[in-house]
Amino acid sequence: MKKKNIPVEFVFQLFALIIAVIIVHAFYVSVVRPNAAQIIEEQNAAAAADPDYVRERHIWVLIKDLEQEACFILAIWALAIMGFKATKILSERRLLDVDLVPIADGMRILPEDTREFARQVQALPDDRQRMLLPRALLNALRRFASTENIQDVSSSTHTLCESEAERLESELSMIRYISWAIPSIGFIGTVRGIGEALAQADKAVQGDIAGVTQSLGVAFNSTFIALLISIFLMFLVYQLQLLQERLVFDAEAYCDEKLIRHMKAD
Repeated sequence: MKKKNIPVEFVFQLFALIIAVIIVHAFYVSVVRPNAAQIIEEQNAAAAADPDYVRERHIWVLIKDLEQEACFILAIWALAIMGFKATKILSERRLLDVDLVPIADGMRILPEDTREFARQVQALPDDRQRMLLPRALLNALRRFASTENIQDVSSSTHTLCESEAERLESELSMIRYISWAIPSIGFIGTVRGIGEALAQADKAVQGDIAGVTQSLGVAFNSTFIALLISIFLMFLVYQLQLLQERLVFDAEAYCDEKLIRHMKAD
């Protein structure tokens, strides 16, 4: 009976999102919004007592709104996904330090020898056999056994590594979507804040600009925080992409150095 593959990454992403929502919302309810309300109340009282009073920009006020909360939730979710992928890549990189096909210098591999070397790779645990390097080695050994053509083995290994690079690149689409969504949510806060400010324009004409000022603060603060988070996330995305590209390049170089250069056709 064939075992069903459990979508471990999907389950991880789902639980990471739920945990991010719980943690961030609890922090906002217990810390951010009470502190922001207290600071705004104190600033309003100081402004009423002193017409020349200049309001300071406190971090609690900058991040107090719903849009900023949503941005932090998405940021933590993206960080969790990137951490999961980075852990997998680093685990695969550790195989590059292991001599999976021990071949002495000067030794040559003939097509009839491939079965013995393939057994050594197949002796690895199932989770390691699914990694890029063991798959590339097995592909090279099987292709050499069937074609006895070293150039064909090299081309096949390169094609497999290229397809793996494309797969890893496509798996970053969710993280890139989150990085795009965060500034979009910030702009939503800008539109909401400006709309609320325009709705209170009649009060501003009468001299009461407190409501307009607070609404404009929502507009600019949300975009400011969202752009900062997005810049930070995009930096990490490119670092993760670089880590993936290096894994693919080093795996192909490993196959060339440790296996393909020792092959000899009859």
